[in-house]
Amino acid sequence: MSQVEFDKTAEDAKRLMTEPADDEMLFTYSPYEQGTVGSTNTEQPRLLDFKGKAKWDAWNQLKGTSREDAMKASNNKVEDLKKKYGGTWDVRDQRHFLTMY
Repeated sequence: MSQVEFDKTAEDAKRLMTEPADDEMLFTYSPYEQGTVGSTNTEQPRLLDFKGKAKWDAWNQLKGTSREDAMKASNNKVEDLKKKYGGTWDVRDQRHFLTMY
């Protein structure tokens, strides 16, 4: 997978027609971080930082996963979400919709 494809996938994840559940987004976050940063390089968040801890734990589970494998996993998850939630939108789509009326 090329960097351009990976970057497009990351943008698609931000423009899903419906916002996925937190646990679904968690599993797009962790391979994205592994694909861009590599294995966890920060301290585990404090116990009461529930969201930060969940994100860190999911990312840490991918420790040792290759960049390429993480990028593919991220792409596959976003593609699944696009199928489930009806694809993505962008400003051009909205402008077209507004000119219809």
